[in-house]
Amino acid sequence: MLWQSAYVGIGSNLDDPPLQVRRALQALAQLPQTRLVRQSSLYGSRPWGLSEQPDFVNAVAGLLTQLPVRTFFDALQALQVQLGRVPSSVRWGPRRIDLDLLLFDQMRLQTPELTLPHPGVVSRSFVLYPLYEVAPGLRVPGGLRIAELLERADASDLWRLDTQPITHGA
Repeated sequence: MLWQSAYVGIGSNLDDPPLQVRRALQALAQLPQTRLVRQSSLYGSRPWGLSEQPDFVNAVAGLLTQLPVRTFFDALQALQVQLGRVPSSVRWGPRRIDLDLLLFDQMRLQTPELTLPHPGVVSRSFVLYPLYEVAPGLRVPGGLRIAELLERADASDLWRLDTQPITHGA
């Protein structure tokens, strides 16, 4: 079977967020027919959307998978539930874990449940910086390279948790 690249954004701002992100990375590595190839550093970020909540911890996982995109997406949804995600009526509210399928190979897809590439890839620094760390030469399907998108990104509300300054060459 063909191996396809998948990039997953991970976020948490409840119940020891660094621990939740690390647990998600470990769980991603256990998905069937899937290999965790790269993982970014952990990044802290201010809440996006609803600002009255704790800061987030974010990371990106780079994976190879033999699963079809829909099966892979369904596995991510199930994994969120296993890791303690509870449905919320508040959009962009606090959460124990969030797994977003950012990119799946060079696929472009628009369904009610899934949009690829994920709309936040091109504009959110808490996605761009860890994604650049995992795949610096990556090009967003139908768009620019991640490095080019970083030139427009505002990292003022983002910090690497190992306290190294954030630079384009990070």
